[in-house]
Amino acid sequence: MIGVELFAGAGGLSLGAHLAGLPVLYAIEICKSPAKTFALNNPACNVIYDDIRKVDPSGFDLPSKRIALFGGPPCQGFSTSNQKNRNLDNENNWLFEEFLRFVKALSPELVVFENVAGITHTAGGFFLEQLVSRLQQLGYKTSYSVINSADCGVPQHRNRFFCVGSKKQYVDLLEIKKVTKHVTVANAISDLPDLTVGNDVDILPYKTSAQSQYAKNLRASASICGGHLVTKNAPHIVERYKHIPQGGNWSSIPKELMGSYKDVSRCHTGIYRRLRNDQPSVVLGNFRKNMLIHPNQDRGLSVREAARIQSFPDSYKFWGSIGEQQQQVGNAVPPLMAQKVFECIFDQVGETKR
Repeated sequence: MIGVELFAGAGGLSLGAHLAGLPVLYAIEICKSPAKTFALNNPACNVIYDDIRKVDPSGFDLPSKRIALFGGPPCQGFSTSNQKNRNLDNENNWLFEEFLRFVKALSPELVVFENVAGITHTAGGFFLEQLVSRLQQLGYKTSYSVINSADCGVPQHRNRFFCVGSKKQYVDLLEIKKVTKHVTVANAISDLPDLTVGNDVDILPYKTSAQSQYAKNLRASASICGGHLVTKNAPHIVERYKHIPQGGNWSSIPKELMGSYKDVSRCHTGIYRRLRNDQPSVVLGNFRKNMLIHPNQDRGLSVREAARIQSFPDSYKFWGSIGEQQQQVGNAVPPLMAQKVFECIFDQVGETKR
């Protein structure tokens, strides 16, 4: 079986598929920087940098008819944090039609559709109902579930929606192998170097040996790794950081330091959140915009720290400006979560890991 990914981003879903034994031959991504990142880390994959609406799947040179098609259309319109666009009028919400167009054209053996949990009730569940019924009309036995990445061994609480269509048999995503103990932020990043606000030195040595099995699994054999870029915040923002304890947020900041906000009480609970060492992270999302704070240091997260929390290996390189890299990491599906999902599917349909 071979994989084809749509709306590929930086490649978190494809990396998980690869780790589960599925080689990915084609990937489509409209944005330049994540497409470059995908190509950089997947040299054997044909990365199509284009608008999916302009791509003709009949031109794909696929050596096998046994295909797994997967991907996650842009999710802003389905997100619970984007109330204005959670309706039938948002053009991005209709990109799932492109996903279904590829299903029809390629007739894959397996289909895996990934998105935010909000898709289950956007527009009264219209998009979910359409996705499931249309896949069933095409001959797929379908199932879906919302899964927490922390239950898959990722040091982050992140709920994602997965819908599976199989021509062989019904797949029960509740069979996914959950971890017995959650991985914490400290497990994930405590061996990475101490940094300062605005650090622009990309490659640095590790601070210590791997402090957990999780860190050991993600570290390269080298004594150095890249991705240690940190946003340069203004001094008044750094001053705010100093007042926030682990697990706290903007509400711990003295009001006199929040003068740039018209109404402080309307701040989202995720703004200025300092991560806790002893728990999985909150959802990363746009961690620069949300001002997520390192548990012990008065600064935002580095690209590599965020990548660790997302379960990318240290060998994975991100292309582009610091802002582009941050967005790629924050938007990605955690690879370890994707691996667990694909392994759950393959165990049930009888696909053996290579």
